Amino acid sequence: MQRVTFSRNFTLSLSRTCQCYCKYCAFATHQAHVHAPVDVERILDEAVKRNTKELLVLTGERPEVNPVVAERLKAWGHEDFTSYVVWACERALERGMLPHTNLGVLSKGDLARLREVTASQGLMLESVDESLMETVHAGSPTKHPKERLQTLEAAGELKIPFTTGILVGIGESVESRVESLEAIANVHERYGHIQEVILQNFVPHPRYYGAEVAEIADEASKARWSGDEPAAADVPLPTWAEPVDVEEIKRLIAESKRLMPDVGVQVPPNLSDWWPELVEAGATDLGGLSANGDHISPEEPFPSPHQVRKELAPRGYALTERLCVYPQYMDMEWMEQGVLDVIKLKYWSFIPRRGSGRRSEEELDAGLAPRAIEKGREGTPLTEDEMTALFAETRPEVIEEMRIAADELRAELAGDVATFVVNRNINFTNICVVGCAFCGFGQGKRSPDAYEVEEHDFAARIAEAVDFGATELCMQGGIHPDLTLEEYGGWLRLAKETAPQLHLHAYSPMEINHACNVSGKEPGEVFEYLLECGLGSTPGTAAEVLDDGVRQRISPNKLPAARWVEIIEASHRAGLRSTSTVMFGHIEEPRELARHMQVIRGVQERTGGITEFVPLSFIPFNTLLGRTHGIEEITVRENLKHTAAFRLSLGKTITNLQASWVKMGLEGATEALRWGVNDLGGTLMEENISRMAGSQHGVRLEIDDLVAAARKAGRTPAQRTTLYEIVETYAAA
Repeated sequence: MQRVTFSRNFTLSLSRTCQCYCKYCAFATHQAHVHAPVDVERILDEAVKRNTKELLVLTGERPEVNPVVAERLKAWGHEDFTSYVVWACERALERGMLPHTNLGVLSKGDLARLREVTASQGLMLESVDESLMETVHAGSPTKHPKERLQTLEAAGELKIPFTTGILVGIGESVESRVESLEAIANVHERYGHIQEVILQNFVPHPRYYGAEVAEIADEASKARWSGDEPAAADVPLPTWAEPVDVEEIKRLIAESKRLMPDVGVQVPPNLSDWWPELVEAGATDLGGLSANGDHISPEEPFPSPHQVRKELAPRGYALTERLCVYPQYMDMEWMEQGVLDVIKLKYWSFIPRRGSGRRSEEELDAGLAPRAIEKGREGTPLTEDEMTALFAETRPEVIEEMRIAADELRAELAGDVATFVVNRNINFTNICVVGCAFCGFGQGKRSPDAYEVEEHDFAARIAEAVDFGATELCMQGGIHPDLTLEEYGGWLRLAKETAPQLHLHAYSPMEINHACNVSGKEPGEVFEYLLECGLGSTPGTAAEVLDDGVRQRISPNKLPAARWVEIIEASHRAGLRSTSTVMFGHIEEPRELARHMQVIRGVQERTGGITEFVPLSFIPFNTLLGRTHGIEEITVRENLKHTAAFRLSLGKTITNLQASWVKMGLEGATEALRWGVNDLGGTLMEENISRMAGSQHGVRLEIDDLVAAARKAGRTPAQRTTLYEIVETYAAA
């Protein structure tokens, strides 16, 4: 699945007074227009109520050229308009919003003043076609391309994360469109500060004759977000304009990506019906889906995030929030400390990961990781600091040492056999009341996507698994509020009646916890009952990260870490073996992963009941964390590094380390066999939890796929049971 980003913003048109006379603009006025401080405070409070993260400050160019505006600014204590914008941005920061300003052409000094209080800034280049200065830009000297490129240059010199773009269809030559992109690319090549390029098609607007565009935009936006499609404004195309079709914007998307492959490409989703097609053509961003509309084109409201998701999901795209500043610029080199502090306080999950789920500023001794590698290879228990160093490690040469050590430890413990199990998953219901921010699977009872498997369908799926040669049935579901302990037992009995030969691997600690709550029984009593019904072993899922600080942030309704341990250890006392898992690559820090591994290792040292450890990398696309917290999918390379760190952290306590092909893809899982892994998991036949989160690696593999993967890695393939008894070893092809 691919991501398309947007910013949840709120627009403040601080002043529409403008020194320019652009023929296509319905925003600007040459009357005195500027919001008073009390109105600014009211607008900012409204923005906070609407849960916006970005304050988009739009203004005309140099409104203080109007003597009435200049007098008002002076009365409010500001020597110029930039000073007033700085004041407004400070008020936004106090409320936890990140300002993005677009004030037109500015001096380097004004850009620097704004840099103190903004997360990013912007200015549309529009076009390098100088002939426009005699047509649509006549009387607008700051629309000359040299003026605008100077502002882009100054922003680069000041290291300001910057947004720019071109306006297509205002009478410019076709050739100048790519020339405009080339001019932007040349500036970006020197300074690296252009975070995205907007490709905006011109749409004619009516004149508003003194009406407040903010009010028009807000009303149009409210109507569209509530599901009422406003009638399109029937405004004829001016004689100087040219119609722009979807193929031309597609061409410009391709040129943008060719010239600036590291820069986002934004297309406005309110100015045409083509935007889904443009996303498929390579556009990466939809801009600010402003909660109070588009003040430049107020009669053209943005679709809501929900409406956009409904349009994109069938096409295989996930809509994800971003901040107004792109992740690669979130550090002291590009941002002032006061602005960065707001991100760290309120939007820390958007800060790009360094070593684990998110960036840790903890200073670690450079010698810790090498010492941890040596100790881990020997099976000596690692300290929390040593494990933290492994997960935080970024030096390629040290990571390669980790890989070698993990691979050697794997060979010592498990030999050169790569195992897998022929199994089937059945997720018997997705109705769930827990509400985890990392989950795309669970649904409310009234959701149109909610389901409960019927008994005849359940039995049919088991029969299909038997025909396929499965030895294991893995059963898990959402935490359905109405499920009783007896019903959990009933599913097991039905499975045993249908296929008594299958090993039943069922019910996460969260499901066992629910069964305890509804039955009033202790975990040991619940396991005793489920054993009688046919339970064979327990999946050690619902672990995520066994640190309650992390758990409170990603799933406050889930069982605490200590309760997870209590239930797993109860299953071991009952004679049931269990797996163990971790879900990483979201908000956790390296130290929190280290604490998780200490818990897992401690359980194994006390009980010896864990058969395998399964690292599960987070799939963000259709989850709340991915949609609204900026979490991106961890790279395969980072995934592999973690795999080696997990093997070394476990030492010799747990023999089997599994790669999840559902999360990593089969190619990634095959490579993981060189990073400490000895098991490729199962055929699954049905996998809904990762699929619903947005995984694109499929829900089923054939035995031949897993055999081929093992051979590709130079291993001997072997089919195993759930408890790691070898069923069949496959000779070399």
